[in-house]
Amino acid sequence: MKKALFLLSVALLCTTQVFGWGQKGHDIAAYIAEQHLSKKVAQKVTDVLEGHSLVYYANWLDNASHTPKYAYTSTWHYANVDEGYTYETMPRNEKGDVVGAVKSIVTQLCSGELTAEQENEAVRMLIHLVGDMHCPMHAGRKSDVGGNRVQIKFFNKNTNLHRVWDSQILESAHAWSYTEWQQQIDRLSQEEIDEICKGTVEDWFAETVAEAQKIYEEIPEGKNLSYDEVAYYAPVVERQLLKAGVRLAFLLEEIYK
Repeated sequence: MKKALFLLSVALLCTTQVFGWGQKGHDIAAYIAEQHLSKKVAQKVTDVLEGHSLVYYANWLDNASHTPKYAYTSTWHYANVDEGYTYETMPRNEKGDVVGAVKSIVTQLCSGELTAEQENEAVRMLIHLVGDMHCPMHAGRKSDVGGNRVQIKFFNKNTNLHRVWDSQILESAHAWSYTEWQQQIDRLSQEEIDEICKGTVEDWFAETVAEAQKIYEEIPEGKNLSYDEVAYYAPVVERQLLKAGVRLAFLLEEIYK
């Protein structure tokens, strides 16, 4: 019995290391992307996904990464950046990371050399990973497993920094469906969207690293987060989800234009 409980706890820890935003957050980012696709590209993507939407596959890779077939993608959901490092100076994970995975998938999709099955799989991965690379703790420190070992409280209940940023702040900030999230936060001008989509994948991830570093400074071990912190960090969640959505749409437009 004790062995079974130990194995379960290990499985749950491994799960928290890769899940980003929780299901709701990934649905939000994917739905925002859907709203920014041109009619032509939207149809092409729908055809590639065999009639399914981006939202339909938004969380697919979180589950798939725990299966033997896709176990090789388990490290693709994040890129650890320790204190004093940048993504460029941090030693690379030999098994891959979210930045390398996104760049590689985009290159493969642009090549036009994938089979229909490979293309379908690549787009499903891209939908999820662009969301992950905008979740602050997916740019967290290797030394604490992306915030998983930073024990804090959320409304006086024990939790950790990673879990708080995956879903707890998001779910506490607004009791909206993913469509309502899009309707409420997706209100940028075209000029603002163009500005967000400038730069490289590394530039985009550098913004997430900056958010993570600020969070580490502001939320020390043992801190209790409550109403004030939810109100303070809700705009960060909204901004990161919005960036993920419009940038995913931008990449798909570039691939299928």
